[in-house]
Amino acid sequence: MRNAAQNPYLPRQAKVLLSERMTQTERFLRLRLSNGRPLGHEAGQFIEVSLPGVGEAPLTIASSPEQEEYFEICVRAAGNVTRALHKLQAGDVVGIRGPFGRGFPLERLRGRDLLFIAGGIGLVPLRPLVQYALGHRREFGALTLLYGTRTPAERVFLQELQSWEQNADIDYRHTLDRPLEGWRGHVGVVTTFLPELPLDPAKCVALVVGPPVMYKFVVWGLADKGMSDENILLSFERRMKCGIGKCGHCQVNGVLVCRQGPTFSYAETKGLWEAI
Repeated sequence: MRNAAQNPYLPRQAKVLLSERMTQTERFLRLRLSNGRPLGHEAGQFIEVSLPGVGEAPLTIASSPEQEEYFEICVRAAGNVTRALHKLQAGDVVGIRGPFGRGFPLERLRGRDLLFIAGGIGLVPLRPLVQYALGHRREFGALTLLYGTRTPAERVFLQELQSWEQNADIDYRHTLDRPLEGWRGHVGVVTTFLPELPLDPAKCVALVVGPPVMYKFVVWGLADKGMSDENILLSFERRMKCGIGKCGHCQVNGVLVCRQGPTFSYAETKGLWEAI
């Protein structure tokens, strides 16, 4: 967790250790705080990354909480700040505020089967938890990752995906939304995996992150499998501008996503008509 003594309004300096292009629109950055301390985050939390004279943007932390020497983010070029972050190279310095928000409830997940469902860059918030679960395999039941993208080129963390595909400790399945010439894998949206997926709803917790349009169809598919609303966890991305619940930009029916989320159970959000 974030050090309570740290002023949440003041960014800390962090140095770029590694900057690599991942896809046409995503860039991978590995960072280390200049004071040498660990970031102290939970899987599912986010940070505010700033560049002087450019601005600040909220970004999900992409690395395991157990990795204390550095932390990682995946940046999609979507605006002035994120396009500027794409130009960073090793040795450059950025500002960091956070970590902020409510991450995935790790204690509640221990002993359960975990079903990860990711669409596109929705894999980013889930990656830290997948890494943790694989590193502490005996603490969890069956691990399953369903990942959907529009094209093979849109996959993030490709080398890691390839290693998970060969790893007997996790059932990894990838699908493309639509047929593509030369593609021999599964075709269809990620929910097409669900009808035939072996799943014990009494033991399983589903963790779902992806584009908003995906959520209601995944929830419906999981409900058909007998999953309870409490055991479907969703991560929301809103305009989390301040990160501490002061500006109100991220409100959904009065709920502050940056503080009360970004992780919610479906039971918490089903009454919020703007959420899904």
